[in-house]
Formats: sequence, structure tokens, C-alpha cells
Amino acid sequence: MLLFVGLGNPGRQYARNRHNIGFMAIEQIARAHNFAPFRARFQGRVSEGQIGGEKVILLEPETYMNESGRAVGEAARFYKIGLADIAVFHDELDLAPGKCRVKVGGGAAGHNGLRSIDAHLGKDYRRIRLGIGHPGDKNLVHSYVLNDFAKSEEGWVETLCDAVARNAALIAEGDDATFQNRVHLAMEAAGFAEVKRVGEK
Repeated sequence: MLLFVGLGNPGRQYARNRHNIGFMAIEQIARAHNFAPFRARFQGRVSEGQIGGEKVILLEPETYMNESGRAVGEAARFYKIGLADIAVFHDELDLAPGKCRVKVGGGAAGHNGLRSIDAHLGKDYRRIRLGIGHPGDKNLVHSYVLNDFAKSEEGWVETLCDAVARNAALIAEGDDATFQNRVHLAMEAAGFAEVKRVGEK
């Protein structure tokens, strides 16, 4: 059994924020793989289904980003899921918009959702890093991640979430390299090989 976690903030006002791309990816996975409807559980929203023959629990913590680890810890303990079987989908400032990378462990790089999960569970889970780009000035980061994606960004955001969802079986199998490559090829095919950050020349 695997636990796929999307990071974001609950509530309609945050739904299209850059910080919520983890939620967007998880919701697209649920649609693409015909998961059960989401229901309230573990201080979050949970859906269950199958991906590539594996039972997968999808979780969107509703504790707000800074306390994500509370919900993830509760679900992991209930299902007795170890760190190796947890994958966390989150926004990544240090990747160009539309890029996707997978890594195990490492630092939180200022991401409060990851920091909270690290504190509650440890660091050795997989992180599916969904690039949103950096505003160029650390003083602008807070407002940048809590602003909605611009209309001009919607194409690559939807393409990225769709590519992640369609190739989620590779995450379930632990084939991170092929997953990254397939997502990259999907972005390239859709004309999003190089996406500029909003406001970037």
C-alpha cells in the first residue's frame, strides 16, 4: 500500500495558488485513475484506489501547509505505511516552471509543508517536485506562492498535472527516472519544454 500526499492549503481562496499545485496533481491522479470520492479523514481529504495494481491512498492535508505533517503522520500510522512508500507532491521554487523532479530525502529548502512532514515522520520519503519557478527575490516568495497561477500559466499547469497523473503508475513502481522522462516528453510534446516565469523576459 502506498500513500500519495498532495500539499496545499484548504479553502476555495487558495485553490488556484501556486502553493497548491500538489493538491491539483493529486486531484488529477484521482480523476485519471477513477478513485473513490474524497472524504474527510486524518485531518484531511482522503481517496482510495488502484494504480498499476497497487492500492494507493491519496491524501490532501487540511491542516494548512505549515502543519501538513500532522495529517500525513496520522494516515501513515493508521495504515502502517513506512517512509519508503510515501510520495509527496509539492510546489518547488528551485525548479523552472513546468519541470518535474523526484528525489528521496534531503532538506526542506524553506518549504513549510515538507518541514512539518520531516518533523513528524523523518525525511526519507519521496518528493515529487513540481517546478513553479522563483520570483527572483526572496522577499517576494510569500506573495508569489500564495498568488493564483496567471491565465497565461494555466496551459502548462494542466499539462504537467495531467502528465503526472497519466504516469503515476511509474511512481507506484518506484521507477522515478522513467517517470521524470515521460513527464518531460509530455511537456515537450505540448510545447512547454521551456516555460518562462510570469514577468520573466
